[in-house]
Amino acid sequence: MTESFAAMIIDQDEAGRPNGRLREITLADLPDHPVLVEISHSSLNYKDGLAISGKGRIARRTPLIAGIDLAGVVVESRSPEWKAGDKVIVNGWGLSETESGAFTRFQRLKPEWLTPLPSAFSAEQAMAIGTAGYTAALAVLALEDWGNLIKARGDVLVTGAAGGVGSMAISLLSARGYRVVASTGRAGEHDYLRSLGAAECIDRSEFSAVSRPLQAERWSGAVDSVGSTTLANVLAQTGYGGAVAACGLAGGSDLPATVLPHILRGVALLGIDSVMAPPDKRQRAWDLLSGSLEAEKLASMTCVAPMRDLPVLAEEIVAGRVRGRVVIEIA
Repeated sequence: MTESFAAMIIDQDEAGRPNGRLREITLADLPDHPVLVEISHSSLNYKDGLAISGKGRIARRTPLIAGIDLAGVVVESRSPEWKAGDKVIVNGWGLSETESGAFTRFQRLKPEWLTPLPSAFSAEQAMAIGTAGYTAALAVLALEDWGNLIKARGDVLVTGAAGGVGSMAISLLSARGYRVVASTGRAGEHDYLRSLGAAECIDRSEFSAVSRPLQAERWSGAVDSVGSTTLANVLAQTGYGGAVAACGLAGGSDLPATVLPHILRGVALLGIDSVMAPPDKRQRAWDLLSGSLEAEKLASMTCVAPMRDLPVLAEEIVAGRVRGRVVIEIA
């Protein structure tokens, strides 16, 4: 195949700053990995927004094709694990960071990166879930595995609630019977968050100031995608034996906290990595999503956009103006 196709390429401008732009490429421009996939859908994540807008150095080498999620069909395979016609998804594995990613019609991939498309979802639905939903599922599993997330014991907090991870976490937690409190800075999204299952909405300003290292116990657990002062306050408000699953840094990568919640209340800080998670964890996450994510709620938090809209959408998601999930149509 010699025809060209569009791809979102992260490269450096004359000042050495990374940014993304759509360019025409061919199969010869792709890496020499064993499995060739024709991509039908991808998704827009906060990390994608940083990479394309140039507001974060996500790509560790350039030029590089952006996009950390994909769904598609195997076209060719030199690996016995996969054959032409297999429907697959990929989340993470360094795509858009050290490996060429998903915003392209075709991509060559390593066989160990691929996961079969779950039978419960279409390719579009799987990308509506994407890394955000898969990360939220990992966070919920981590909290439940910790063992102190008891339905009758107290509320579960979700920060960054109107974003992709937050929306997914609210939907999953409420479907599993927990009372969820949603923290957001967007008052206009309260009805949306309640429709996903939030029992209560609070303003993110409650967590924005540096405060006492131990505060009144409010949460049996939490999913935090904000970090920084927000995470420090959430830890200080988590009840005895509780846990906080940290999976983002929209508010910063620093943590102005003390060890007091951990050594006086036994609070655990659970780090959630979705990029290099092993296959067994990925399968558990997708099993949870298949069993607990309601199709109607998924549809309500999803919009679909063409790949040509990526530059504008990248600016919007970094500015915090994107609600829920954006599926990117690659065709």
